[in-house]
Amino acid sequence: MKHTKTLKVRIKDRHRSLLQQMAWSVNQVWNYVNALSQRSVRERGVFLSAYDIDPYTKGAGKDLGLHSQTLQEVSREYVIRRKQFKKTRLQWRRSGGVRRSLGWIPFKSGAVTWKQGQVYHNGHYFKIWDSYGLARYRFRAGSFSEDARGRWYLNVVVEVEAEMPAGQDAIGIDLGLKDTATCSDGTRLEAGRFYRDLEPALGLAQRARKKQRVKAIHAKIANRRKDALHKFSRQLVNRCGVIIIGDVKSSSFTRTNSAKSVYDAGWAMLKQFLSYKSAGAGIVFQAVNEAYTTQICSCCGAIGAHSPKGRADLGIRVWTCECGVTQDRDVNAARNILALGHERLAGGITASSGR
Repeated sequence: MKHTKTLKVRIKDRHRSLLQQMAWSVNQVWNYVNALSQRSVRERGVFLSAYDIDPYTKGAGKDLGLHSQTLQEVSREYVIRRKQFKKTRLQWRRSGGVRRSLGWIPFKSGAVTWKQGQVYHNGHYFKIWDSYGLARYRFRAGSFSEDARGRWYLNVVVEVEAEMPAGQDAIGIDLGLKDTATCSDGTRLEAGRFYRDLEPALGLAQRARKKQRVKAIHAKIANRRKDALHKFSRQLVNRCGVIIIGDVKSSSFTRTNSAKSVYDAGWAMLKQFLSYKSAGAGIVFQAVNEAYTTQICSCCGAIGAHSPKGRADLGIRVWTCECGVTQDRDVNAARNILALGHERLAGGITASSGR
């Protein structure tokens, strides 16, 4: 069984100036399309489709130094974003200043190929750090993108064989702050202090106005977080056939005193990693509403008088139900989440089972 996957590889810095020039041209096309769309809505009350926009940008690629398919992809992406945000005009892409837009150069399938051990696009060869063995893949659509430190990457969709996992465990996952994730079998991902550990160094760099150092520290924090979440999600996918996770919303905590801890936990990123890795492995992944999963006893299905009630009882980590079973707050919630995934919350599951 095959599925698509996006590979991201870093492009060597010697190509930075060329890519920045191409990104400047992309910004000009985006801003032109933005103004064109706004004018069409204002004067005719018509939202232009990508098909309508293409004739206005046709032939401009030669003067701008862009591939013709890049022009088409800019139009298509603009229309998608305009519909997503339901606006007649989107933000302008800035090529300079403190609010400069990070470089972005999209392309369609066939516009990028692998030649002579390098990536070939628009008449140029780009050397990369090839960590995937790209020669064995057929490239589809993708983009060149820039990060905050000025490093450039190739993001390309390829078709790969699905790797079927050996394990068939069924796991429920409760997301939290004391532990980033707690599984129904008791497995835990301890909350990392990726931001807080580097916060003093970040503060020093910010006060000294060392912009490059600030960017490097932010990148280090993000990379540490991604590394921990990648490893944890890969372990689960390798041993599970079913993964059910509580659909907790980070936004509901970002205006509280726990905001830094919430951002450090990376709940949305973990859900994203589990989603695409599960799809690639052909296993079941589902996010369910976690309402009352902390309060309900996973053994008898009742809400006891001593069970923790919402954020007010975050300090209660262990409690005893009227049925006599002592429950760990997070493991109990994870078991209820798993039961919800199987649509059998009312029947409960045994206190000794992690499945």
